[in-house]
Amino acid sequence: MSTVRNLIFILGDQLTWSLSSLEAADPGRDIILMCEVIEEATYAHHHKLKMALIFSAMRHFAIELREKGFDVRYVHLDDLDNTGSFTGELDRTVAAISPKRIIVTEASEWRVLQAMKPWKSAFGLPVEIRPDTRFLVSKQDFQTWTQSRRALTMEYFYRDMRRRTGLLMNGKDPEGGRWNFDADNRKPAQADLFRPTHPRFPPDAVTRDVLDLVERTFPRNMGSTAQFSFAVTRSDAQKAADAFVRDFLPDFGKTQDAMLKEEPFLNHALLSFYINIGLLDPLEICRMAERAYREGHAPLNSVEGFIRQIIGWREYIRGIYWLKMPGYEKSNIFDAKRPLPDFFWTGETDMACVSSVIKQTMKHAYAHHIQRLMVVGNFSMLSGLDPYAVHEWYLAVYADAFEWVELPNVIGMSQFADGGFMSSKPYAASGAYIARMSNYCGGCRYDVSKKSGKDACPFNALYWDFIVRNADSLSTNHRLAQIYSSWDRMRPETRKAYRNSASTFLKKLDDGERV
Repeated sequence: MSTVRNLIFILGDQLTWSLSSLEAADPGRDIILMCEVIEEATYAHHHKLKMALIFSAMRHFAIELREKGFDVRYVHLDDLDNTGSFTGELDRTVAAISPKRIIVTEASEWRVLQAMKPWKSAFGLPVEIRPDTRFLVSKQDFQTWTQSRRALTMEYFYRDMRRRTGLLMNGKDPEGGRWNFDADNRKPAQADLFRPTHPRFPPDAVTRDVLDLVERTFPRNMGSTAQFSFAVTRSDAQKAADAFVRDFLPDFGKTQDAMLKEEPFLNHALLSFYINIGLLDPLEICRMAERAYREGHAPLNSVEGFIRQIIGWREYIRGIYWLKMPGYEKSNIFDAKRPLPDFFWTGETDMACVSSVIKQTMKHAYAHHIQRLMVVGNFSMLSGLDPYAVHEWYLAVYADAFEWVELPNVIGMSQFADGGFMSSKPYAASGAYIARMSNYCGGCRYDVSKKSGKDACPFNALYWDFIVRNADSLSTNHRLAQIYSSWDRMRPETRKAYRNSASTFLKKLDDGERV
């Protein structure tokens, strides 16, 4: 008779000691399974740095578990007997150890959760799928919050989260008398040679083995592992969090929307990688930021903006994902069908802003939220790129991208493909916004001050073309009423010039010419 009580299965984004599946785990009676499988490595064309981060962090977490006395069955991607799927590896392990029960924390992605549901019948064992308690709001709680609401406005969800957690609260009132200090956080940035540098973590022997594996197995995927410097342990991730609060949080707020081609990181936290795979606790990081404010180390606008991204936006996005899946990924209100241009994989375009962000993404598997939203996302929507293809690209190329957080951000916010379920208006902008918030335009072949013509910034004509060609879907949106009035007041020759310029650009895009 088997002496193994539970087989505990831990996924690659569940590297957390407080994981629900580890609750009451007994090293003497339970066995842990972790596995790298080709099915997960190839369902998207993942950036090399993303795969290296996850595999290395998994291997280091397995080491920590063993140091705590656990028997960890760890399957490497290149093991000869690797079946290539979670189900296959569970089947192989169940046959080898005959556990009495399988315990797993629910997957963060709909696709993987669906794969878990048949396990009970497949293995003939009880399978306990426990809720993921690392999030502050359960899927059921979020669904309850949505009931009887005409609009699912994130701001009101965020206020409820502030009340629930007590973060930045003064009794029943928000600290500083306002819930949101976003108006103070929209300043451009200047290059600064004296800006602190974010910590880098040199690869150890375990990580070097992973880097070799990734380069050998996925030679054609985006990026290179040569400059890998992610934290892959909880202790190093905590060092990154400490450095952010100490060195970058004080100036985070005012420049959080700024973009500089020389400084890809500016004052951003660079912590989402670690939070999303479980190395850092989101509420704990928020309390660190709040403490910095209370102790006078960081201003309220910076701390509030950072906390809003985590307990507001992150939790809200996850709620939307589970509320709308499956099917949300196919949303396409504008019927946009244009394929992604080749430069999404090379950065070879004359548009300096797009080129800079994509090449930064290729190098670091990272771009901050405004780069993702108002440069690449804005271009994609204005150009009528297929939103599902855009979603697949974002999922593949960013190291912090998991479908639960990436898909609603792209489909609902960046591409407005859900028709306004999540956002009240499209995040569409001409070149003027990019010029105001960045230094990209100075060295660009296109002239951002020109509105139309072959030398004009493409964003200018594409903006108006997007507005006009989607009038059936957008003209009744009250937040765009002034925009449509402006179009109606334009001289016919001006409107024609915009449409002709956009048409010429899009034809070049379709023909594969350099733009």
